Amino acid sequence: MNEKKKSDLAVLLDYAGSYKGLTFLGLGLSAVAMILGMVPYICIWLVARDLIAAAPEWTKAAGIARYGWLAFGFAVAGIAVYFAALMCTHLAAFRTATNIRKQGMAHLMKTPLGFFDANASGLIRNRLDGAASETETLLAHNLADIVGSAAMVLSMIVLMFVFDWRMGAACLMAAVISIMAMFTMMGGKNAKLMQEYQAAQDVMSKAGTEYVRGIPVVKVFQQTVYSFRAFKHAIEEYSAKAEHYQGDVCCMPQSINLTFTEGAFIFLIPVVLLLAPGALQAGNFAEFVTNFAFYAVFSAVISTALARIMFASSGMMLASTALRRIDQVMSAPVLKISDHPLTPADNSVEFKDVCFTYEGTVIPALDHVSFRAEPGETVALVGPSGGGKTTAASLIPRFWDVSSGSVLVGGVDVRETDPHVLMDQVAFVFQNDRLFKASILENVRSARPDASRAEVMAALSAAQCDDILAKLPDGVDTVIGTEGTYLSGGEQQRVALARAILKDAPIIVLDEATAFADPENEVLIQKAFSVLMKGRTVIMIAHRLSTVIGADQIVVLDGGHVAEIGTHKQLVSSGGLYARMWADYNRAVKWKITQNQQEVK
Repeated sequence: MNEKKKSDLAVLLDYAGSYKGLTFLGLGLSAVAMILGMVPYICIWLVARDLIAAAPEWTKAAGIARYGWLAFGFAVAGIAVYFAALMCTHLAAFRTATNIRKQGMAHLMKTPLGFFDANASGLIRNRLDGAASETETLLAHNLADIVGSAAMVLSMIVLMFVFDWRMGAACLMAAVISIMAMFTMMGGKNAKLMQEYQAAQDVMSKAGTEYVRGIPVVKVFQQTVYSFRAFKHAIEEYSAKAEHYQGDVCCMPQSINLTFTEGAFIFLIPVVLLLAPGALQAGNFAEFVTNFAFYAVFSAVISTALARIMFASSGMMLASTALRRIDQVMSAPVLKISDHPLTPADNSVEFKDVCFTYEGTVIPALDHVSFRAEPGETVALVGPSGGGKTTAASLIPRFWDVSSGSVLVGGVDVRETDPHVLMDQVAFVFQNDRLFKASILENVRSARPDASRAEVMAALSAAQCDDILAKLPDGVDTVIGTEGTYLSGGEQQRVALARAILKDAPIIVLDEATAFADPENEVLIQKAFSVLMKGRTVIMIAHRLSTVIGADQIVVLDGGHVAEIGTHKQLVSSGGLYARMWADYNRAVKWKITQNQQEVK
């Protein structure tokens, strides 16, 4: 039997956890506050009754002051109770949003690292942090207003029929027409339009970010905004959605809604004119005038109550869309952990008939790949771009899990290893390693938080970072990215290498680690490599074939297949793909620009 899908409100209250009761308390207090707010209108009716009964001898209306103080007391009590209600709902809303963020982060910590490559960090942040903020308005204000307005409407219906049901029915007619108009805007098939509107807004926001980042390219090549067709299309799509919803869907219903809620008095006039002659003949004209005064004043409350319901309903729709975005994070795949994890016996790495296909694609990125790196060996992965080198390296630390076959570390399938143990076994240095906005000391120490300052300094020295520290204003305590303190790509790589050295993992994965380094930095990075790679198993990815000549084994990947395996000397002499790549590399190295022409020598 399929489990019944929970409503959006039920899902939000689940996130509230122990603060769910505080939410219900706030909603109850909001309802009480609105009911208390109705009492002053009854007091107005009592004052009008006594004045009309005593006319023209107004001094005989002795109860007016008492009714006035009573109205004032209930009005103050209503405000105080409503304030307490908002305090409860706000506290619960903030805690709920916090719980959403905490649960979202906890879930993200269980997802494969490859999930973050496939999903931009800004998009994840918008889905989790931004959407969590949007739920605060619903729980803090909208929900309380919905419950309070419902209590107000019920109180209104009762009061409308207490004194004169005919005048009450006339006032209620405006409310009925208003509710029908609001349902036309927000109900039925139009309920999906808000989701489409929010989706178009997200796309436009993402495209706008990409455009801003690409402004230097636009200026260099003298292009215009139209060169960013995705941004232009996103703006047009958002504009079309907004114009359609506001103009075609909401224009007429909203006009009807405002006309009748603000002019509820219009329905009262014909009824009064019809009933007045009968009241004169029956001799109860004074009571009739009193009732008319009450309904004339009370009709103004209708627009307030219905406006609250409309805006609160809009908040429900926004929160529903926010929950859809949050669910995209919460439904991210979780890294499966073995119930009985095994510990690697050594630092060997082996691929056994590995196949892997990225989600949403058909062609495998790796197809029956097999090779082995013995403990302490250096294995280089080379080949044409798109051959599967980075994909193979990412399967070792379980950025993704293989589609078939197995990746073994220390003779144990990585899927059978505790993720924390696996992370302790492997250190990474990527071509685009990121540094935190923190001191260099804390950036390096992130690899091993319990490391001493002396150990960090030793790692930085081994990574050839002494010249970097010497030129910084606060040395190792200099915060990266503040007050104009920035490092070049090659310098960042050396700091990242220091981080890997400090971690002291037995397996090292190097992915194009010298890609963004100038010749001077590359020499220093290569020196750091000699320290980092000593006694460790190294899986190295490189396009500069000169960096892999000394590898114990070279695996040539082409189109996801293993084309060749061997040492540099063996592969060059075999005359295969690697030999052709080596020849092309040597020609590229010797290429230079002469005074009058470009030539290859």
